[in-house]
Amino acid sequence: MQYSQVALELYTVRDETQRDFEGTLRRVARMGYAGVEFAGYGSLSAQAINSLLAETGLQVAGTHVGLNLLTGEQLDASITCCRAINCPVMVLPSIPQALRTLDGIRALGPQLNSIGQRLRDQGIDFGYHNHDFEFTSIEGHTLLEHLLAITDPALVKIELDIYWAAYAGYDPLALLNSLGQRVALIHFKDMAPDRSMTEVGRGILDMQSITAFAQQQNIWAVVEHDHPTLPSLESANISLEYFR
Repeated sequence: MQYSQVALELYTVRDETQRDFEGTLRRVARMGYAGVEFAGYGSLSAQAINSLLAETGLQVAGTHVGLNLLTGEQLDASITCCRAINCPVMVLPSIPQALRTLDGIRALGPQLNSIGQRLRDQGIDFGYHNHDFEFTSIEGHTLLEHLLAITDPALVKIELDIYWAAYAGYDPLALLNSLGQRVALIHFKDMAPDRSMTEVGRGILDMQSITAFAQQQNIWAVVEHDHPTLPSLESANISLEYFR
């Protein structure tokens, strides 16, 4: 299925951005990606990022911001940067080990609602990105279900990582359909027959149906590979080719 609203999560090519942030974004653009999701800004100012985006034609699908940068003055700075680069979605990429319990999730919920409200007031959506631990079942529900229940759907969206959902034994398409409008972004990474992570289209997940969901919802398909075994830019290119 052809789909053009495809972005690269720059964590995938972090080895390249550490060497040459600007040059890597230029290569991502030449590859044919329409957008990027940031995972740090390579020490560039918002003005420099905007210049680079204008030069390359890349759009901003979202940005990953750690919990330590989502409180107090750090949150103010994160919002300022996000607005300056016209970023529509700020995503919490993970949470500390200590919070990966039912008590931790219950304590985190109000904080996420508060962050989401601050961002919404600034015209920015707030999302939560899953791994596999959120599918641990406690008191008859997964941690993700507990999180969804104690957070406001208007304030806390989901960036569903389909690989980690499948790795935990859940059907990503069924999850997407159940989440519906609450899905802000989708992380595309495929699963090999041995359950390892692989490039989009090289595995066993139902990428066609998941891409159709993204198209129907008009949301970004964000390519990510946590630990490419190929050169990272080559891995990113293979995944992009699937959408063509």
